[in-house]
Amino acid sequence: MEKIVSLCRRRGFVFPSSEIYGGLGSTYDYGHYGVLAKNNIRSLWFEAMIQQRDDIVALDSAIILNPRVWEASGHVSGFTDPLVDCRTCKLRFRADKLEDGQCGRKPSKRPGEFSECDLTEARQFNLMFETQVGALQEASSSAYLRPETAQGIFINFKNVLQLARRKPPFGIAQVGKAFRNEITPGNFLFRVLEFELMELEYFVPPAEAETWHRYWIEQRYAWYLKYGLRPSQLRVREHSAEERSHYSSATSDIEYLYPIGWSELEGVANRGDYDLTQHTQHSGTKLEYVGEGGERYTPYVIEPAVSIERIFVAMLVDAYDEEIVADRQRTVLRLHPAIAPVKAAILPLIARDEQMVARARSLYDELRRRQVVEYDDGGQIGRRYRRQDEIGTPFAFTIDEQTLDDDTVTVRDRDSLAQERLPIGGVRAWLDDALERPWRTPKGD
Repeated sequence: MEKIVSLCRRRGFVFPSSEIYGGLGSTYDYGHYGVLAKNNIRSLWFEAMIQQRDDIVALDSAIILNPRVWEASGHVSGFTDPLVDCRTCKLRFRADKLEDGQCGRKPSKRPGEFSECDLTEARQFNLMFETQVGALQEASSSAYLRPETAQGIFINFKNVLQLARRKPPFGIAQVGKAFRNEITPGNFLFRVLEFELMELEYFVPPAEAETWHRYWIEQRYAWYLKYGLRPSQLRVREHSAEERSHYSSATSDIEYLYPIGWSELEGVANRGDYDLTQHTQHSGTKLEYVGEGGERYTPYVIEPAVSIERIFVAMLVDAYDEEIVADRQRTVLRLHPAIAPVKAAILPLIARDEQMVARARSLYDELRRRQVVEYDDGGQIGRRYRRQDEIGTPFAFTIDEQTLDDDTVTVRDRDSLAQERLPIGGVRAWLDDALERPWRTPKGD
């Protein structure tokens, strides 16, 4: 994980937030390449969930909802973690995650292991961020920053059902920011205070819930394989009855083998009719499906939910590779081309040669109308290749002396390091075709 964090900082993927003021624990800002990669992940999820299907529609609900939403959902009373305080070092830890913490006085020890540790009894701590709605504090009311996007979908179920002309099985998908006041955040982007969730609530007839639950586990697992994660690093783990949320009749996690061990990448839950029933009872508005023949029922909900951050880290970890090339170590991100922030680099061999620069700039202007490409003339050509390798750019087009003679360019493959000559007029079509070709990770399996 340290190598991933170092690469992200060095190449402008991710920075610690508020760094000039000492930072704020587990909050991060995304640089240029991080933004591009996250946009790619978001777009590919949206494409799979909505663009390629006719049974799912999109929604963008508010971050701050009526506080009664969270009372109905159970978040106000039940969305908690058990916490303990150390009276010695004055730090706070999750009681069920003490093995992940560090003693404030002796960092090599876990909380409670050091002889001077004096831990309190565990108390429940709500994970929602509370805020105030209103111009004047004394006249304002309490509200919460949403800890998930799902409730915004449930309270809009009736609107979507009527206006989108859908009937079960159908889904509502949403991408948006969520906030959780984690006390023991850490492990880079794996657990942060602010993150971006991608959630689907798929409404089905109750008798079909089990079938659709298995279906969405298979669909989501296949999506990760499609975009380059290795099968050896993925697994599906079913929750035990003790582990499941009280409203869930079945939950399975798609787990990835992160540097911190097997951990949840995406969860797929059968939430039953709990959410629609709760909001019906608390709001007085019936959230149910009524068929043309008079059939009436509260749909069950299948929920695949994942944060972009966890996908982002999994993709980086899986793509990271080191090898020796020409007696020098090469660090390379073997990202799937669809995930890679930059699809191709355009490089003049000699940055001071006006003719090479002009031809390179012309090619760059042509390609960037269709793809995210980058012009790079900083430093020796070998150094530029290594820089592009570290940000995961799959192809590099080099304009050299031969280009000036016969209008061909060299294309270099990031993974194989193979090079070939192409007519400069055919580069755009070649790149479009290369990005559409089936891709398999060079790391095997």
